[in-house]
Amino acid sequence: MEQIVHKDAITILKRGGIGVLPTDTLYGVVGSALSKKAVARIYTVRNRNQKKPCIILIHSIRDLALFGISGRVSVIMPCPYKKFAYLHRGIKTLAFRMPADIRTRRLLQKTGPLVAPSANTEGMPPATTIAAAKRYFSESVDFYISAGKRVSAPSTLVVIEDGRIVIKRQGSTKVK
Repeated sequence: MEQIVHKDAITILKRGGIGVLPTDTLYGVVGSALSKKAVARIYTVRNRNQKKPCIILIHSIRDLALFGISGRVSVIMPCPYKKFAYLHRGIKTLAFRMPADIRTRRLLQKTGPLVAPSANTEGMPPATTIAAAKRYFSESVDFYISAGKRVSAPSTLVVIEDGRIVIKRQGSTKVK
């Protein structure tokens, strides 16, 4: 697979395809969060634990309405709706992140929310280059977009419980 332009990636993602692209922290395997087929395919190619939900990248706070979520934004939010069981995997919460990178947000504006687990198979280190991602996925994804080497800790995961921030995973951003 060759590196393709964002226009092609947008078309592929809107049609339920998946690919690898840079996020704020690492490369991620991405697919439309509103496509059960794309989400299932990501779980397959990553050999991801079926009970482990994925983070969902969003363009803006307004995207939360697509998941029936309103009110203040927390990183991990309740989402008990059965129609999103393919995303919350029975845990009935979803994690959302609005990327700082403007190019990624512009892509999200055109594609809608994307699930984006790190680009690796379950239990292996995340890919820091497109070459590493290709070793994991070869032709099993539809596109690759390169942005050079990506070296960072994964994102920090937090949830609001009883009005307090609880860190679920300490990552690249320190939360006090």
